[in-house]
Amino acid sequence: MKIAIIGAGGVGGYFGARLAAAGEDVTFIARGAHLEAMSRDGLQVLSALGDLNLMPVKVES
Repeated sequence: MKIAIIGAGGVGGYFGARLAAAGEDVTFIARGAHLEAMSRDGLQVLSALGDLNLMPVKVES
């Protein structure tokens, strides 16, 4: 299944990262600074349930 996360803020970023880490095909839809940062640096989630670092991240505008 392909999943698109529209809005890669706190909530979208968290759930999208968890789905991607579980092996799902996730594409984040972002714009502006979020798009640039995710393209360049990937996505980092810091959580009491465990941290995630995703690189590369599939991100589109």
